[in-house]
Amino acid sequence: MTTSTRGAASHRHTAPAVLVLEDGRMFRGRAYGAVGVTFGEAVFSTGMTGYQETLTDPSYHRQVVVMTAPHIGNTGVNDEDMESRKIWVSGYVVRDPARVPSSWRSRRTLDDELRAQGVVGICGIDTRALTRHLRERGAMRVGIFSGEALPDAGTMLAEVRQVPEMKGADLSAEVSTTEPYVVPALGEKKYTVAAVDLGIKGMTPHRMAERGIEVHVLPATASTEDVYAVNPDGVFFSNGPGDPATADHAVALMRAVLERGTPLFGICFGNQILGRALGFGTYKLKYGHRGINQPVQDRTTGKVEVTAHNHGFAVDAPLDKVSETPYGRAEVSHVCLNDNVVEGLRLLDKPAFSVQYHPEAAAGPHDAAYLFDRFVNLMEGQRA
Repeated sequence: MTTSTRGAASHRHTAPAVLVLEDGRMFRGRAYGAVGVTFGEAVFSTGMTGYQETLTDPSYHRQVVVMTAPHIGNTGVNDEDMESRKIWVSGYVVRDPARVPSSWRSRRTLDDELRAQGVVGICGIDTRALTRHLRERGAMRVGIFSGEALPDAGTMLAEVRQVPEMKGADLSAEVSTTEPYVVPALGEKKYTVAAVDLGIKGMTPHRMAERGIEVHVLPATASTEDVYAVNPDGVFFSNGPGDPATADHAVALMRAVLERGTPLFGICFGNQILGRALGFGTYKLKYGHRGINQPVQDRTTGKVEVTAHNHGFAVDAPLDKVSETPYGRAEVSHVCLNDNVVEGLRLLDKPAFSVQYHPEAAAGPHDAAYLFDRFVNLMEGQRA
């Protein structure tokens, strides 16, 4: 949500702040980052590292992120680990912010970066209690209010309850590039991929470029003609924010790709789009998967991977059978070992697959990097 700032830098970590959940629960702490007011959906991330990549992930648009790790900001902020052009979170919640960053790569403190980008946060609260509350009650709307003169509790709660819910939110166009751009292959160019930017992270086209792929990143509003104007060997659908039930344009575009039989790879939001394109439903998870330590099993190999997640919605597809779709047979290829949520789909009769998590792993483990090689193999097989 739009953030307003009321304060000055002199209030750093001293101005009072209140976090107000839509069910009336409140947490009092101190201002962190910009002083002001912000709203969004309260979610928690279980990653102990990688906060800079989390903050700049467009999939967190309109969300207030609670960090379950208690000590945040210890490596500061650098100029290399940004995953997009700006911080996308609506608000940031930490328990103990680092007083002094300690990393040779650091250029400024996290507090300074949050203030520079107008991101309202709160620190000094019991994030463990807040996380337990969100696990029990589910992700919900939230407001952070900071400054010397705060509204009364009833006014703050009323403002939070007026915030639009994430269910039904169509957000891809708000975070997508407005103009196409090209990420060149590193070394010899072997393939061309059209990547539909629904909220893409910078490391994703880089991982493809490492494999000799020239990536043409296209806006979320791209047409079928735009996609095939680059003569792609494959088409990629990225991660992104919002409710997949609203993404009718992306679904229609993916169906056009499936009809042509072009190799297709989707991640996160792209997995939900493939689910819808195949005729499956989607639904909102109680509190979602967010963090870089989520266990997933690749059902085609039996291998268990530790993976990076950021999703509040999931695909409703049967785990126990192969499904018939308008594009041939499909099956669930990956499943979360914590709760059996669908984490991947693949077609058995066309060159298309997707995963619900982030194989580019920035930040996160690299267990799933092989999925980019699987995409390359599909394109190579199509050529042959």
